[in-house]
Amino acid sequence: MVTTSRADYGIYRPLLHAIHNDPALCLRLLVSGMHLSPEYGFTVREIEADGYEIAERIESLLASDTPEAIGKSMGLTAIGFAQVFGRWRPDILVVSGDRFEMFAAAVAAVPFNVPLAHLGGGDVTTGAIDDGLRHSLTKLSHLHFADTQEAADRIVQMGEEPWRVVVSGDPALDHLRTLKLLTREQLEAKYPFQLASPFLIVTYHPVTRQYEQAAAQITQLLDALREFNMPVVFTMPNADTANRPIREQIMQFVAARPSSWLVDNLGTEPYFSLMALASAMVGNSSSGVVEAASFKLPVVNVGIRQSGRVRAKNVIDVGNETHEIVAAIRKALDPGFAESLRDLVNPYGSGSASPVILDKLKNVQIDDALLQKRFYDLPQRSTSPRPTGGKP
Repeated sequence: MVTTSRADYGIYRPLLHAIHNDPALCLRLLVSGMHLSPEYGFTVREIEADGYEIAERIESLLASDTPEAIGKSMGLTAIGFAQVFGRWRPDILVVSGDRFEMFAAAVAAVPFNVPLAHLGGGDVTTGAIDDGLRHSLTKLSHLHFADTQEAADRIVQMGEEPWRVVVSGDPALDHLRTLKLLTREQLEAKYPFQLASPFLIVTYHPVTRQYEQAAAQITQLLDALREFNMPVVFTMPNADTANRPIREQIMQFVAARPSSWLVDNLGTEPYFSLMALASAMVGNSSSGVVEAASFKLPVVNVGIRQSGRVRAKNVIDVGNETHEIVAAIRKALDPGFAESLRDLVNPYGSGSASPVILDKLKNVQIDDALLQKRFYDLPQRSTSPRPTGGKP
């Protein structure tokens, strides 16, 4: 399995546990990307604390956030994984989502005919370069575990044979069946938080389709937060293009407000515990779209980073203007809005993805039928005249 960040590791953990405890399978973890960077919390320590053996550590990130640096990091990642696969080849390589490091790892596996099992394909996030990387990973992969039926339909629409596609739900939600959430007191004992009053969680990442606007966009968001006299817990942005202006402005905001805190990496248990206690979440993280619904947590989703993803009615979509964000936060904090979420059902599943994925991985035949992909044509529909030119 390839893990490159706190985000995919949080998704993997229930599945990792299931694979690790199955005598028919042998787990080997390939760790890269933000996990190995002190700037992003050196989260490889979380993996070590969980007791999993790390088969390989592949350094890949440059100390820069420019488009050139991201492109070079992709190249370094591909080189590093090619060297690993030159030494040994996994029977199946499990990859997740849409990160550029994950894509580079998958590209390196292609010449070695390593079958790829892809988690999280078929989603849409038109505001990020991740969107194209995710769909490219789908076309490179041999097995697909989709979070929703809509995502599975898109995977088939991209020409993937239906037998390769399984609607599993998101394994990140499997935590909810076994995880014991921390109390407010336990969180305050572990972190410098003071959470006696209602508080906000804020996670904001660069919008990679609009990276030139990163500084202006985070300024607007922070100006909106200044309108609310509430504690705020920030988590760090990803290692995406133009993440540093966001980091710098958040650090300045926190330094000026004693009731605000910034953490590099919380880990799954504390992060879910905060979601269970918070009044609302603000930002543009996928966790606001995927996991927050399970906590019936109101979410203010800012900008276009998550555009196109399936979302429950707890998500309030707004633009980047300060006044829009302020209005949306007020709506999220309205007791009536919280009451309307009482019967909310999470469209990403109920926390039973790992057994579904495990069963498929255990029983799939690794043979020519798996490796030699055929393009699946959708059933023919009634045709209309073809356009003669120009945009539709």
